[in-house]
Formats: sequence, structure tokens, C-alpha cells
Amino acid sequence: MLFTTYEFMGFFLILLIIYYSIPSGCQWLLLLIGSYWFYYKADPRYILYLAVITSLTYLGARIIERNQMLQKKYLEKLGAELGNEEKKKYRKKQEQIRRFWFVSFLAATLGILAIAKYTNFLIQNINHVLDFLGRTEQISLIDLLLPLGISFYTFQAVGYLIDVYWENISAEHNFLRYALFVSFFPQLIQGPISRFGDLSQTLGKKHRLHWENIRDGMGRMLWGYFKKMVVADRIAPAVHLMTGNPDLYQGGYILVLMVLYTVELYADFTGGIDITIGIAQTFGIEIKENFRCPYFSTSLREYWRRWHISMCTWFKDYVFYPISASSIMQKLYKKAKKRVGAKAGKRLPIHLSSFVVWLATGIWHGASWNFVVWGLLNWIVLTVSEELEPMYRRFHLCVKFTDKWGYKLFQIVRTFLLICVLNLFDCYEAVATTLRMLGSVIIGGNWNIWNNGGLMELGLGMSDFCVLLIGVLLMIGVSFVQQKGSVREKLAGRSYPVQVAVWFGLFLTVILWGKYGIGYDASQFIYNRF
Repeated sequence: MLFTTYEFMGFFLILLIIYYSIPSGCQWLLLLIGSYWFYYKADPRYILYLAVITSLTYLGARIIERNQMLQKKYLEKLGAELGNEEKKKYRKKQEQIRRFWFVSFLAATLGILAIAKYTNFLIQNINHVLDFLGRTEQISLIDLLLPLGISFYTFQAVGYLIDVYWENISAEHNFLRYALFVSFFPQLIQGPISRFGDLSQTLGKKHRLHWENIRDGMGRMLWGYFKKMVVADRIAPAVHLMTGNPDLYQGGYILVLMVLYTVELYADFTGGIDITIGIAQTFGIEIKENFRCPYFSTSLREYWRRWHISMCTWFKDYVFYPISASSIMQKLYKKAKKRVGAKAGKRLPIHLSSFVVWLATGIWHGASWNFVVWGLLNWIVLTVSEELEPMYRRFHLCVKFTDKWGYKLFQIVRTFLLICVLNLFDCYEAVATTLRMLGSVIIGGNWNIWNNGGLMELGLGMSDFCVLLIGVLLMIGVSFVQQKGSVREKLAGRSYPVQVAVWFGLFLTVILWGKYGIGYDASQFIYNRF
């Protein structure tokens, strides 16, 4: 059930009406039923994965918390009678027990994700090795079901389990309330990856009907539909055409492809998140922002602080920090310190931890080598930039024009083009094909497509390019305004006729220019496949 279908709109409106018609104490239960129905409509078999992952992390958190509480009660009761050494041994033993349960449930939960998503990838690579060694036997691929959004809700559940183990939050005792946290339908398929400590504060509350929530939520949804249906879905056919025919579309076409796909990815993903946040707001539920004008970034590091924020902070908090602070990295730092000095020795564990993060980030995005290479290229650029940071600082001190707006614009354009190049690895599954396409930009020709009508052969007419230009300019304009505060709040301060004119105009734009209608195959959101 896609966000862009009439079926979903009917489901959403009926659920919203019932939500504010029933006793407020039952609202969360209605959302749970609605969330499972939403996922059931995608494929009834998906429910099994969702239920098992929810049950595993719920049970693991309860067992871990119970051990924590028993330890606390035991020490409170007998603490005065025990010596320091006995207390230390007791705490160590209990920590070992908790670690055992934590690792067991963590491995089981991530194991489900790994089996569903990466089994065939592993088999394919084993077959490549066998073929390289001259062996004729091959392992058959397994027909496994890969549920939509499994990476998102698995990471959300794993984050909850880790937070309980670290004692950052208390475990949820009500299984159904926890099930709602994992399955809340607006963010089930493509995120954001919420934290239990944040979402549970608003998800389980009683909510009264407030016109402001309905107005702002539906306004946010409408803006998301504009990005998705007017911009992203208009670009999609041209991207599919070029990526599906790499031998035909090379050289100048690749530059067009990189820019078009980068715009499509932004409009598609941020549009989906706008719809998600808007839906939640209509129910009175707050979901944290997942983007902060990422294409205004002046460096790749800044870009990753602005793009897919929930994923980046998840990897930072649950992967980077634990690895960089681990005993292994501490030992490595001590050894490196003796050989290369304290300054360089301190950076080595950080770079290695970052390497693991970016390797995992690439694999998380997809079970293919193009995503692995994409992740490692991000790591290389970020690592080299960090190592050259002292040189950058000296350059900025010596050259006075670096604080001018023109230089900042240069940095933004440079970063955007770098992102375009990296995104090309998302377009082709084979790394060799991606590299060949990048090489064709230099030697492939096709530079006359700008004046020989080649662009008109991509499935986009002049009217489509005009709509895209207006859409992109509008997104840029809104992003500029968003830098100084919420656009919806600014609009809410205007007169009622102005508000109606803006929202009705946007509605008409989606109706008239949106890519849908008879025979239209609703386009899946790009990040749904992750």
C-alpha cells in the first residue's frame, strides 16, 4: 500500500476519523491495528518477520532489565554485609550474564536481517570464487522473502535493545505498546529510525483533536507529495532508461544522469519523509526531522550531518563510539603511539572505526558490491579530508576570499558534484559498469545532446523539463526559507486567505502536474528497497 495510492489515502482518512472518534485511551491500540494492517496489505508473509523481531527484542530487553533490577535489589539488601571484593565479583558475574543475553538476542535479531537480505549475496560471491578456481559446481540461490523496510524496523528494534542494555532507558513492559513503537506505519517502510526514548514519549499519549496538527500535518504531506509525484516520479523514467541501456547512454548522458538521479533521490526520499512526519503530526505524534537542507552542505562531512540524520546518528552511537572506545582500539592506540607518535596514533583507531561504520553503511543500503564500494569511497573522501584539515585551515588563513559568499557557493557546488559521482554507484549494480560510465564522461562523447535533441529522447518533453525546473527552484527556495525557521509556521502567521491560496495552489499543482492517472504504475519509494 504505497503512500501515493488512493487505497492508502482512503486507509489514512478512515483511520484518522476513527482515531479522534474513539476514547483517547484506545488510540494507541487503533494505531497498532492499523500499522499491522498496513504492513499486511504489502504482503501477509511480512507480518511474521515483523512479529519475530518485535518479540525477540522485547523479550531480550525484559530479561536484561530483570537482571539489572535483581542486582540492584540484592546489593541494597546485602550490600552492607558484603565486602568490596565480593561486590565486585558479584557485579562482574551479573554483567557477564547480561552480556550473554544481550549478545544472544542481538545476534538472533540481526541474524534474521542477515539471512533475509544477504544470503544470496554470499552465495553469489562463493560461486564467483568457485568459478575463478575453475570449479564447475555452483550453489543454487535460495528463494527468500525480503520484507519491505526490514532494515529500518530491525535497526529501530536493535537500538531499543542496546539502550536498555546500556541502561539509557527502561524496558517497555507492555508488549503491545512496544509492538506499536516498532511497527508504527508511517515510518515502517523508509524510516526515520526513531529512538524509543523519543518516540514513546508521544506515541502512547492521549491526543485530542487540534486543527493546527491537522492543518500542519496535511500541509507537510502535500509538500511531500509534490516532491515525490511532481519531481521525483517525473525524473524516474529518464533515469531508468539510461541505467537500463549503459551501452547506449554514455559520455554527456552520464553527467545528465548523475544530476537527475541526485535530484530524484532527494525529492523521493525527503518527499517520503515529509509524508511520514505529516501523517504522524495529524495523529498528534512527533517524529524527528531526518534532513536539514543537505544540498546546501559545503563538505561531504557536513552533508552526512544533514542527510538521513537518523541513520547517521544510529551508526555513530551504536557502532562508531562502541568500536572506537573498545579495548581492542585502546590497545591499538597504545601500540601506534609508540611507533608513530601520540597524534597519529590517536587518529588510527578513529579511522579504523570509521572504516567499519562506512562498510556497514554500504552493506546496510544493499546486498551488492556497488553499495560496498559506495560506502568505502565515502570513507576514503572523509578520511583524506580529515587528514588534510590542517592544510585547509592554513589555506583559509592565507587566502582572504574564503569567507566570501562566492567561495561558499563554490564549496556547495563542489560538494553537490561529488555527491552526484558517489550516487552513480547506486544506479548500476555492477561496479565495473559504474566505473566504465564514469570513464565515458571523459572519452565517451555525446556532448552534442544539448543541441541535437538528445535530451528529448529520454522520455521527457520540453514541458517536463520546464516543470522540473520550476519544481527544483521551488525546493531550493523553500530550503532557503527553512534555514531561518519553519515554512509552515511562517505561513501560519499569514492571513487565512493567503494560507488557503498557497495550499490550494500546491494541491492543484500535484493534481495537474503529478505523474499519475489512468495506466500509471505508482512508483515505489527508492528507500523502500533498503
